[in-house]
Amino acid sequence: MTEETESLRELIERARFVLFDFDGPICGLFAGHKAERVASDLVQWLEGRGLRGLLTEKERESLDPHKVLRAVDRRHSGSDLVAELEERLTQEELRATGSAMPTPYADPLVRTWTAVGARLAIATNNSPRVVRTYLATRGLTPCFAPHIYGRTQDLHLLKPNPHCLHRALNALGAAPSAALMIGDTPSDFLAAREAGVPFLGYARNERKEKALREAGAGMMVGSLELVLQTLRG
Repeated sequence: MTEETESLRELIERARFVLFDFDGPICGLFAGHKAERVASDLVQWLEGRGLRGLLTEKERESLDPHKVLRAVDRRHSGSDLVAELEERLTQEELRATGSAMPTPYADPLVRTWTAVGARLAIATNNSPRVVRTYLATRGLTPCFAPHIYGRTQDLHLLKPNPHCLHRALNALGAAPSAALMIGDTPSDFLAAREAGVPFLGYARNERKEKALREAGAGMMVGSLELVLQTLRG
């Protein structure tokens, strides 16, 4: 057994509570309903309301709808405009669940971790309504409910702020050291580090791996199959 494999085994065996990011580790939410198009539609909606000047050129060209939402919130935090934009994003995410692609090995991993007695939660920047909708289509709701913690109207609390992790830990009655966060972005890692939760990166490609390593993440896997195999012993 290699040192890295042994470290992974220890990380998994210590985890009595597992917090999953949603888009990435659980599914590819925008596999068939592209995030780039969603971001573009949000920008066009703002421009249609005469609000083109709210965004910089870089923000208007963003391929990430969350970046568009955050940019508007920074300038009009708590406004009706932000609430309406957030709801538009939620509706787009809900539409995306119909063509979302399950992450390979995610479903059996969730079921196996549940079967061996771990308690699971979702900690995500997506809408909790979206998470519940997707989990229901996969028959996974009982593995997580009611511990689904996602985007609220307080957008400044999105990851990398550890707010959703703290909510999950408090509700589960979990010490951070007894938990494990599985995420695929630097914001997931930074939120876990701030919350004191051990982190396992899911880096499905070189771009994801590079971003995670540059953020400071150490332990990561390219496939959840290795996690599942380790869990099953």
